[in-house]
Amino acid sequence: MRVLVAEDFEVLARSIGTGLRREGMAVDVVLDGTDALDRLATTQYDVVVLDRDLPGVGGDDICRHLAGDRSATRVLMLTAAGTIEDRVEGLSLGADDYLPKPFAFAELVARVRALARRATRPLPPTLSCGDITLDPARRAAFRAGRRLELSPKEFALLECLLASAGLVLPAEELLERVWDEAADPFTSAVKHTMHRLRAKLGDPPVIETIREGGYRIGPA
Repeated sequence: MRVLVAEDFEVLARSIGTGLRREGMAVDVVLDGTDALDRLATTQYDVVVLDRDLPGVGGDDICRHLAGDRSATRVLMLTAAGTIEDRVEGLSLGADDYLPKPFAFAELVARVRALARRATRPLPPTLSCGDITLDPARRAAFRAGRRLELSPKEFALLECLLASAGLVLPAEELLERVWDEAADPFTSAVKHTMHRLRAKLGDPPVIETIREGGYRIGPA
């Protein structure tokens, strides 16, 4: 899941970014609306966590821009104004959800996950292939009934592969979906993380490497 956090209060922005990364998301952080629009023009995000009172280009204008482009990116609007009128106005601008400050981080995570599910094609509550099952809501993965102890990146890679329903995913796409702007495009992070994931999944192997294509997961 790729998330853009656009919030001008840097301490809060960095805190949200760090917390969402701990939840296994790939997160980019910007501090003004102009940078937010630049990122949205070049990167496909599942969700943007958008402060309404951004400097440069305001959050309202960014909402209108996304709505006008019929973007699949879902908008969670943040604001210090929490009246019913403010919420109704924010939603009327094209925001998909509205969260007044201050908020509980657990609620922010739950809302981001719910919006991400709406940003993509509907998926079943539990993903599976052969004897492998993955429950995104519980952040739990199993093989033959045995719980797998996966790092956030390993879990995200497995989730991407299972959600692709047998399609080949290039390493570049996995890097974009699972990592974030801090990732070096020439890094071997995908290869090394995939190696660790395969080791934890055990035998028989289920992740196939397609020469000059990428990776896919097939029946166990």
